[in-house]
Amino acid sequence: MTRYSRYRTAFQTIFTKELLRFTRIWLQTILPPVITTVLYYIIFGNLIGSRIGEMDGFSYIDFIVPGLILMAVITNSYSNVVSSFFSSKFQRHVEELIISPVPNWIILSGYVAGGVARGVMVGIAVTGVSLLFTDIQVQSYGWTLTVFVLTAILFSLAGFINAVYADSFDDITIVPTFILTPLTYLGGVFYSINMLPEIWQQISLANPILYMVNAFRYGLLGVSDIPMGLALGIVVLFIVALTGFSLYLLNRGIGIKS
Repeated sequence: MTRYSRYRTAFQTIFTKELLRFTRIWLQTILPPVITTVLYYIIFGNLIGSRIGEMDGFSYIDFIVPGLILMAVITNSYSNVVSSFFSSKFQRHVEELIISPVPNWIILSGYVAGGVARGVMVGIAVTGVSLLFTDIQVQSYGWTLTVFVLTAILFSLAGFINAVYADSFDDITIVPTFILTPLTYLGGVFYSINMLPEIWQQISLANPILYMVNAFRYGLLGVSDIPMGLALGIVVLFIVALTGFSLYLLNRGIGIKS
């Protein structure tokens, strides 16, 4: 067996394990975010949105669709990797991967691919539900899919880093609860930052999720508060940085080796 074949087999094994892991329990992994999104559409889109009116030339429910889809992608790609890798640490079988003749980048790629798969599946399901409430006219399929996948990759990497440093199951909920959720809600999902006072607009620019939401909204609706080149650059920069840091943690065995 060639080196390429060994690497491909190793990647497929990890990815298949991750895929089966969340698809077997789809009632817990796929369905809940769909139900949550339906509630968002009913409450914010129909009930409150009718009183808000238009935003950036779109009805309020149309305006929040991109953010709600991306919010589901962010949450699920992150939670899939953080829970899966920490479980591997907790059950001690991650050590078998570390000592196996498989490069660390293959291990990382397998877990990230699993997170991306869950994020994409949930995103597609949420998009399908969105069609029940509004008529989505995609402005750029290429841009939309690019941001869709890059965002899933980014937060899969973030979930991996959280899992490496986590020492208990409580630790894997701290970042999503106290960091990820606030950043998501303050990332322009439900509003345009142009509505904010100047000082809060500047503060909002420090939120990386703002760039992803606006880039995705541009792909779907053709409007954005952020220049597209800057938004894409921020996402790619974070992916490169988190990939490098994740590989550093694996190479040093931080949080894994006793």
